[in-house]
Amino acid sequence: MSETTSTTTAPPPPTVWPTLRAHDARALITFLVEAFGFEETAVFGEGDRVDHAQLAWPPGGGVMLGSAREPGPGDDFPIRPGTGGFYAVTDDVDGVFARARSAGAKAAYGPRDTDYGSRECAFRDPEGGIWVFGTYRGEPRKA
Repeated sequence: MSETTSTTTAPPPPTVWPTLRAHDARALITFLVEAFGFEETAVFGEGDRVDHAQLAWPPGGGVMLGSAREPGPGDDFPIRPGTGGFYAVTDDVDGVFARARSAGAKAAYGPRDTDYGSRECAFRDPEGGIWVFGTYRGEPRKA
C-alpha cells in the first residue's frame, strides 16, 4: 500500500484591501453578506458605529469598511459613502445575480458577456457603491 500526499497551494492572504465608508455600516455589512455572500470576519465598534469591519470574499480577498465620520480635521480617512466601485471575481456570475436579486438588491445590469471575455453583472449597494461580479481575473503578472 502506498501513501500519496497531495498538497494544495492556497492563495496568499490579501495585502491590498479596498476600503469604504458608510452612513449605516451595520446595514451595509448585512446587505453585503446576505445579497452577495461575503463573510463577516471582524466588526469592531459600539451601537450603530462601526470603527472597523472586515468582510471576506469566499474565492479570495475582501473589503474593509467603517462608519462615516463628520468631515473635518479629525477625519484622517475622508472617504464619502457611496463613492466606490468594486470588482469581485466569481465563477458563478448567474448564481451571485440570482442570490442578490432574491435578497432585494437592485441590479445596475444583469449577467452579460463582455468583449474582453468576462461574464459580469452589477449592483448598487444601499450607500450607492457599485459592485461588479465577473469571471475576469485580470491579466497575469509579467515575469
